[in-house]
Formats: sequence, structure tokens, C-alpha cells
Amino acid sequence: MQDDLLLTAHALADAAREAIRPYFRQPGLQAENKWATGFDPVTAGDHAAEKAMRAVLAKMRPDDAIIGEEFGATPGTSGVSWVLDPIDGTRGFLSGTPTWGVLIAASDEKGPFLGMIDQPYIGERFWGGLGEHAMQGPHGDRELRTMGSRPLSEAIIFTTFPEVGTKPEAEGFHKVASQCKLTRYGMDCYAYALLAAGHIDLVIEAGLSNYDIQAPIALIQAAGGIVTDWQGRPAHEGGRAIAAAGVEQHNAALEILRDVPLD
Repeated sequence: MQDDLLLTAHALADAAREAIRPYFRQPGLQAENKWATGFDPVTAGDHAAEKAMRAVLAKMRPDDAIIGEEFGATPGTSGVSWVLDPIDGTRGFLSGTPTWGVLIAASDEKGPFLGMIDQPYIGERFWGGLGEHAMQGPHGDRELRTMGSRPLSEAIIFTTFPEVGTKPEAEGFHKVASQCKLTRYGMDCYAYALLAAGHIDLVIEAGLSNYDIQAPIALIQAAGGIVTDWQGRPAHEGGRAIAAAGVEQHNAALEILRDVPLD
């Protein structure tokens, strides 16, 4: 069962890579806006990648459920759900930055138990769960491990947007960031991969969907890190999330963020 799930996750990532790469950094790439106000883009690459992954699941695990960003939910009977974000970071994809990724999670009634972040252009793949926590990339294969606990004064913190979410959410994030050594923005799911690989301490975000966070949760937990919402509860349904390399960073961020109002 475990080998079958891992094999399926890698097959999904392989299929998504092949579907997406022809679109990246190509002249004339167009995007539709999913929002009436603001900008939430979707491209032909997003659609092609999710279709390719759904086709793999239809062959390899037809009884599993699917939750995908672009094509919604498909019910299943096995108790396993695949939670897919074909391109997490479409704004970066449109901009030509290689910081977007394919998010793949397998979950059950308890939440995600296998997570994968794949960066098709760089050729890096990070996965964790079912007894594994590893990556492949230009430097070869290696085991993943978060850096562990250290104080906020030494920490590197990431979020995707400087605005974070609502005004109170932004204020909460910047209170944490003001105590950290270094703050960086705009990496989308790649920041979670860097945390799992032991390079950074914290990723704090708000306004997430389940397909944004389930793969990072399983990956980071397998690598020794912690992911919760801003009250220390499970975050696999999305919303606000704290991903931390160790207990000390997590507790310090939680102490600041747990009282941030919802509006």
C-alpha cells in the first residue's frame, strides 16, 4: 500500500512536469483572471497539469477521491483523497520565476499523510510521508531534515505576499518578522520546500485553501517540522498557517499570532 501510494505520487509529478514545461517562459502565455476584483490567474499550464494528473489517477488508483484546484472534487470509495494544486504560484509562473511548484498530497480522514512539492523547471522534487523524507535535484538525492529549534533572533521567515491577508493578519506577521534575522517574500510553495530542506525557519501565511497547504504539511512534518494554524490547531483545511522548523520558532510565532482577530 505504501509503495503504491509513493509510486503514484511520483507518477503524478512526472505527468505534471511534462504537461507544464512546454508553457513556462513561452512568448504569448495568456492567463485568465478568476477574481472579479484583484488578480488570481490561471493558465493553460494549470489546466493541462491537473488533467494529466487526473488521467494518472484514473489508471493507477481509480477508487481514490480527488480534490483539485482547477476541476474541483471527484468522489472516491477507498478512503484516500489526492489533493492537487497543478501550479502553486501562477503569478510567479507568469513572471518567469522558478519558484512555483506542483503540490500533491494524499490524505485520509485524519489529514494529509504524504506530501510532494515538485519544481519542474529546476528539476527538484521534495517529498515526505510513509516513512520517507527526501529530495531529488541537481545535487543528487538526499534526505530532508528541518534545521530544528533556534530563537527568532536567528530565524529566516518567509511569506508570499507582504500584505499577508487582512490588515490584522499583516500586522501579526510583521510583529513576528520584526523579531527575525531575515524576512523574504514571494516564494509561494517553494518556501515550504526550503523549510523542509533545512534552509529557513518559518513560513507564515493566511487565506490558504486545502490544496495550498496539505502537501507542505505532510512534507514538513515528515522532515521534523511543525505546521499548525495560528491557534496551534490542525491547518489541513487551509486558512492561516504557521510552518516552523522547530518547537522554539513555532511557539514564539504562535504566542504572537494566536490572538490576531479574524477580521
